[in-house]
Amino acid sequence: MTQEHHPARALPPLPLDEREDTKETLHRYCQIAGKVRMGLTPFKNHWWHVTLYVTIRGLSTGPIPYGNMTFDISFDLLENRLCVTTSDAGGFSFALGELAVAEFYRRLFDGLCWLGIDAAINPSSFGLDDEHTLEALEDNTFHHVCDREYVRRYHQILLWVDQLFEEFSGRFNGKTSPVQLFWHSFDLAVTRFSGRLLWSACPATRWCG
Repeated sequence: MTQEHHPARALPPLPLDEREDTKETLHRYCQIAGKVRMGLTPFKNHWWHVTLYVTIRGLSTGPIPYGNMTFDISFDLLENRLCVTTSDAGGFSFALGELAVAEFYRRLFDGLCWLGIDAAINPSSFGLDDEHTLEALEDNTFHHVCDREYVRRYHQILLWVDQLFEEFSGRFNGKTSPVQLFWHSFDLAVTRFSGRLLWSACPATRWCG
């Protein structure tokens, strides 16, 4: 990729002390959506069937099979909304903003039920401090901030890193993973396999920077 097609980009500031509440809330939203994908998508090695993907508007589970239909769950980080669409033209959406994790959980599963999608997940968060308080995602009213400005800035940075990772992985002739966001740790990563027993991964970019 030439410099003409990949110009330098000024990335927006994303100071942790100002957007930590948004980061913690969005992380839990993504864990809920990712767990839905994990529960309904056929297993793929390296757990590539559970991740989220960067899109031009935010993050998405990609297509999830369910019976005779396919659906996806997408975070529109430009409009700060959660959107679910199906292959038979169904769907719903709702605003995030000041939405508590518990309310996000309820609206998502109520919407899926309305679409005829019977989905169930383990409501415990993964790798977060919630495990020490025994507070399940479905009961979490503490995390409730999803500031539109900061999720937009986060999305701009995700797009830039996603493009860099795509270029990086394209230089390798061996097996590579998709560029994908692992929702348990909130890392965007790409993996290259050398063919040896040990593998190496391109260092992920963490929201906490």
